[in-house]
Amino acid sequence: MSYFILFLCGIVAYIVSTLSGGGGALILLPIVGFYLSPAVVAPVVNLGNMIGRPARLILFWKDIQWKLVAFYVPSALLGAIVGALIFVELNAEWIQLLLGLFLVSTAFQFRFGKKKTSFGMKLWYFIPLGFIVTLISTLFGATGAVLNPFYLNMGLVKEKLIATKTANSFFAGFAQLGSYTFLGVLHGELWGYGILIGLGAVIGNIFGKKLLSKMSDQGFRKLVVLIMTISGIVMIAKYFLNI
Repeated sequence: MSYFILFLCGIVAYIVSTLSGGGGALILLPIVGFYLSPAVVAPVVNLGNMIGRPARLILFWKDIQWKLVAFYVPSALLGAIVGALIFVELNAEWIQLLLGLFLVSTAFQFRFGKKKTSFGMKLWYFIPLGFIVTLISTLFGATGAVLNPFYLNMGLVKEKLIATKTANSFFAGFAQLGSYTFLGVLHGELWGYGILIGLGAVIGNIFGKKLLSKMSDQGFRKLVVLIMTISGIVMIAKYFLNI
């Protein structure tokens, strides 16, 4: 039963993620954490994401903004390696609190999705962002919503946002999985759980893209802001409730 549930969660999580630029972790993290030890949730979720990304890359290939990817990926690779090295040692719950507060604030920055941008962005900003966000993602399993304000402020919406974000995380994912495996964090049956999530994600990508094509830019922006806000509230609650 647990295998089927993880597969189904992969489908649902990636439909949500495709429609809103993130939010799949809101579904995956608590359910994977129910079946597995908290210490291995991040590696399993990242493995599932890595398997689901190639399908999304193919579906959204023509919309990838490669210039932005070139700024993001090199530092993201370094962030993945550093994150894996400190994965077992670091007690960094306070980072989740800060991220949660930032995400909740985006609802006001974007006036709940009515405003197209909230601050100025330059391409080189994605160099430090690549390192920081990928490091945190390696530690906690998913921080997809954190990057969305920066993509939105670069003028990316819908297919361009999803495509570029997927390309960035795809390359960083190799470093994450390689580091997890080398350090012995990802092993044995954990690969099976991650693969099941990833196979579900492939199906979720296909359905998600069909639904995304029917959304308006403003509708997409509002949903992105909603998911960012919910993600932030969950992070804050986890910090104070210690769950």
